[in-house]
Amino acid sequence: MSQQGGGPTRQDDDWWGQLYDETAEDTGPAPGPDSLDDRYASAKRTTVAGDRGGPQGGSPPLPTRRTDGPAPEERPPFPAQRGAEAPAPGSGAQPGAAPPPPVPHEPAVPPVPDASAERPPAPPATRTGQPPAVPPMPGWPAPVAEEPGAPRGPVMTGVAHFTPAAPPAPDYVGSRPPTYAPEPTALPVADPEELGELVSDTVLEGARYGACTLRAVSLRGDSARYRGEARRDALLVARFGAGEQALVLVAMATGARAAPGAHRAAAEACRWIGQAVGRSHERLVEDLRADRRGDLKSGLNRLTDRTLGKLRAASGEPTASLRCLLLPADPDCRTRVFFGAGEGGLFRLRDGEWRSVEPAAPPAPGEEPPDGDRLTMDLGIPVPPSPYEPAEPPQTPFRFRAAIARPGDVLMMCSSGLADPLNGEASLRAFLGRRWSRAAAPGLAGFLADVQTRVKGYADDRTAAAVWEA
Repeated sequence: MSQQGGGPTRQDDDWWGQLYDETAEDTGPAPGPDSLDDRYASAKRTTVAGDRGGPQGGSPPLPTRRTDGPAPEERPPFPAQRGAEAPAPGSGAQPGAAPPPPVPHEPAVPPVPDASAERPPAPPATRTGQPPAVPPMPGWPAPVAEEPGAPRGPVMTGVAHFTPAAPPAPDYVGSRPPTYAPEPTALPVADPEELGELVSDTVLEGARYGACTLRAVSLRGDSARYRGEARRDALLVARFGAGEQALVLVAMATGARAAPGAHRAAAEACRWIGQAVGRSHERLVEDLRADRRGDLKSGLNRLTDRTLGKLRAASGEPTASLRCLLLPADPDCRTRVFFGAGEGGLFRLRDGEWRSVEPAAPPAPGEEPPDGDRLTMDLGIPVPPSPYEPAEPPQTPFRFRAAIARPGDVLMMCSSGLADPLNGEASLRAFLGRRWSRAAAPGLAGFLADVQTRVKGYADDRTAAAVWEA
């Protein structure tokens, strides 16, 4: 070693390099015990030798555990304090005598307690041989007591009991289920060159303007779903204008059953009437606010005849029925106008009761009114058509109705696919009356589920638009 303040000598540098040089050989294991077991064995031999007052010797073997269950008085109790041991039976030592002092500078190792020492008494078994039930957690319901003699299942304590959910409501009303399945089965045949003419199975729409909430849906009937036919009903919901000057049009059309391309005719009828109303929506809003029903009837009759006239000119016969509803967005205007031609229904739900408000069709040209006077005698002789006058296709009578809505009313316009079961099945009227008599209108999914509630014997397409008045 160098003196204080001096640098390391050359001998110190050699010793330092030999000790930490990576190329130096290993010196082997340490001469003394370095593991935890070696240290524990050394301390144990030292303690035993100190207790005997002689040199270190072999440690006595530990007492083996008795399997025959000795009596409680033969088992040594646990020491009350650290380092204190209970006197052995028959040794003559006093219970309160202090143990021999340990060897200086060596820690005293506490004796290892016997595994067969006294344990706390086990709880008594029940009469059925099962362990006692654990008390439930605070705030949880108590377990239900079992009746004697009942089959015993798995014991579950502290588990909350929930009431099972009610079974889902049936998707039909009436005494018997419908013939067809409730979900779509086959898709319509598609033309790769006319994919834009494909008709989806279901169309759903909704809106809220002014004091009314609108829900509209058009879905394929069970028969068309089963046969893979396209939906013949078409639905159009459009808003023209903005703010309080806006006008909402709901148009639905149904193609003739036997006509080829019936779904295309229905879609064209909705598109053409939508274009005509959109061009004249400003004058229509003014007439609605002023309640000029005569002007509305004549103007809408002209628009309807033009639309259906285009379809008759293309096919030579009526190929679709058309029904429309006009809803002003002005909250102060509660006039609701229905117009159209063809089959379908118009209903009003008030105070939980359905009432048909379908306007009566006017008499056709040349037809005598029911209560009119007959000026000529009908002999019942058929008159052959004149070869010089072409036969005109039958005209579909125009229907018009304007009504003032009251808060709480529900006005529904629908195609014949829903109008026929409503008129023929009282259970369907009662079901929809309960569902729609609430203060708020249902959501889109709920409205769809209500409209597609089926009745045996009615499998046509269904299209409906309902308005809830606030």
